[in-house]
Amino acid sequence: QVQLVESGGGSVQAGGSLRLSCAAFGYTYSIYCMDWFRQAPGKEREGVAAIDSDGSTSYAESVKGRFTISQDNAKSTLYLQMNSLKPEDTAMYYCTTKSFGCSWDSQTYNYWGQGTQVTVSS
Repeated sequence: QVQLVESGGGSVQAGGSLRLSCAAFGYTYSIYCMDWFRQAPGKEREGVAAIDSDGSTSYAESVKGRFTISQDNAKSTLYLQMNSLKPEDTAMYYCTTKSFGCSWDSQTYNYWGQGTQVTVSS
């Protein structure tokens, strides 16, 4: 079992920045991929950024150049630095993990946090 706890969400004006954190507890040795997904009201959950145990990262086209995913060496904390935020980034952001290759398919992920809300006003 892996427990995930997100923090760092909030309200910010367009162009601003936020840094999300996700603390992982439990069997963290089993984690291979850690990912951030987001879900806006009335929309499907979508992958935002992912990082695997080798440090390889992937980003959705909509956030490339603005968001940066990172993790600490122990893989116990995942981060998402979000710069140049836009109103369309408004969503609930979720941290998630799985024990094999990263993908944008949310159904392949084993564990999810409770989410942290990000609201960007114009």
